[in-house]
Amino acid sequence: MTLYFLVKFLHVLGAIVILGTGTGIAFFMLMAHRTQDVAFIARTAAVVVIADAIFTLSAVIVQPVTGGLLMMLSATSLTERWLLTSLALYAVAGLFWVPVVFMQIEMRDLARKAAEQCNALPERYFVLFRRWFIFGFPGFGATMLILWLMIAKPF
Repeated sequence: MTLYFLVKFLHVLGAIVILGTGTGIAFFMLMAHRTQDVAFIARTAAVVVIADAIFTLSAVIVQPVTGGLLMMLSATSLTERWLLTSLALYAVAGLFWVPVVFMQIEMRDLARKAAEQCNALPERYFVLFRRWFIFGFPGFGATMLILWLMIAKPF
């Protein structure tokens, strides 16, 4: 196995982790929310925050490192349009993902507090949830487009 293929494997693995963790987090958070069970939502949100910190963050860090190494090893120019578009979309995904992390933390905290006090979820939780849900579309969509660009390199 060459260094190039090892780095490419790590790069693809990072993309899988980002997409897989993002999909899983969204699914579990949405399913917990739909139960309207405050304690269950609190526990799920706590796991979601941990998963995002461990898996998504590590993959988000690995992607530009492995991508840069792949560029160097393959003599790919930073001026290639598919690559520039991918980098712009990576920035877009980040602009939506970073606020989502803070929303998830606040939703977790609000749900924990409501569960501890045997209260209903406050309105702020629902505002954050709607925003979290909406932010997922451009963030996840940008990531899907990046994957397509990495494979197809259409221009």
